[in-house]
Amino acid sequence: MTLSLPAGDFKAFLFDCDGTIADSMPMHFIAWDRALREYGCTSFTEEIFYAWGGWPVDAAVAELWRRDGRTMLSDEELAVFADRKENLYYDLIDQLKAVPEVLEQIHLSHGKVPFAVVSGSTRESVTRSLNALGILHLFDTMVCAGDYTRGKPDPEPFLVAAERLGVAPADCLVFEDAEAGIRSAIDAGMAWVRIAPPWERNPKT
Repeated sequence: MTLSLPAGDFKAFLFDCDGTIADSMPMHFIAWDRALREYGCTSFTEEIFYAWGGWPVDAAVAELWRRDGRTMLSDEELAVFADRKENLYYDLIDQLKAVPEVLEQIHLSHGKVPFAVVSGSTRESVTRSLNALGILHLFDTMVCAGDYTRGKPDPEPFLVAAERLGVAPADCLVFEDAEAGIRSAIDAGMAWVRIAPPWERNPKT
């Protein structure tokens, strides 16, 4: 199904990665769930996972630990947890597929406007995902965790990408699946396209 884009003479396309380019959210949920269970946390649900789309790892863990009344992890312990979660995702990455309509748009538009990936994930995670899909070379820049001070829903990640591409925010079109990412795009003054979540793209019969 071809995406319906808003009207406009856009000079750059900015793509979220997980759930937008890469149909990776179900795999990330599995990784999160397995990692959290290793730490004795069983209150994490698929509903929470999608509602918190775009949250950084430390914020999500802090909220889960607060809800469960657990002693917060230290920065060192949190880093160990984040590495474990990422490695559990990498164990599944050979199963990764692209979101078809977004991949179609990427191939249709490549070479006509510059592309950026704007993600809350680490650069290693984004690089591995795009490499697994064979499309890493199509993007002019990547803005990932560590490249900005305030993550989505703050507009900073998309504004950093626009600056790197040398394109005014009003001339950028954002492709996003998460509410936090859409809010980030709106507050950056950018047009946006919502990418449907897995259960809308692949409804169960």
